[in-house]
Amino acid sequence: MIRILLADDQRLVRAGIRGILDDEDDLQVVAEAADGHAAVASCRELRPDVVLMDIRMPGMDGLEAARRIVGDEQLAAVKVVMLTTFDLDEYVYGALRTGASGFLVKDTEPAELLHAIRVAARGDALISPSVTRRLIAEFADRPDHTRRPDRRLDALTRREHEVMRLIAAGCTNDEIATRLVVSPLTAKTHVSRIMAKLGARDRSQVVVMAYEYGMVTPGWLTD
Repeated sequence: MIRILLADDQRLVRAGIRGILDDEDDLQVVAEAADGHAAVASCRELRPDVVLMDIRMPGMDGLEAARRIVGDEQLAAVKVVMLTTFDLDEYVYGALRTGASGFLVKDTEPAELLHAIRVAARGDALISPSVTRRLIAEFADRPDHTRRPDRRLDALTRREHEVMRLIAAGCTNDEIATRLVVSPLTAKTHVSRIMAKLGARDRSQVVVMAYEYGMVTPGWLTD
């Protein structure tokens, strides 16, 4: 059973999401929160598997709440998926940098929402390829974006560098396997080793690092 915390200041939004989740046998909403403070407190008390976190909430916003949850060693098993809208694109890069396990737009299809929760729960952060390509392309060249060398990259093999670039392009493990002509299990192993060597909490942080370290530029991968 995947235990979920819903954090959104709009009661109707919470009710709508809960209605979708309640129909699933393997998902259970254990609590709701209307602001960041309540979300953090509930996480510390209930230790849910996944938090669906709205970015903009009164008091403590979702970014700060996610930062506190991800930064708490006692909550290391809790995965945070941010909820946003395309009108709030400027927040998504910040959400990834907090260590969130991915993000979804609020008008996403129910099936995609359910998939995102299950993916996050098993530790494979969800980053929708289409959304990733659009948002990272927008933020990669912002003034506060810095491309700096990092010695951790030296620990990566040539193949791992290649895999990291594909992760940054929004490729799934299956897509990486297809492009590199390897098995999905091999692709997953490469991803896991990259995360371990970089000290990344999950896949979303690998994407951020790839752009921050100048390994890729927006739109580099074409089909």
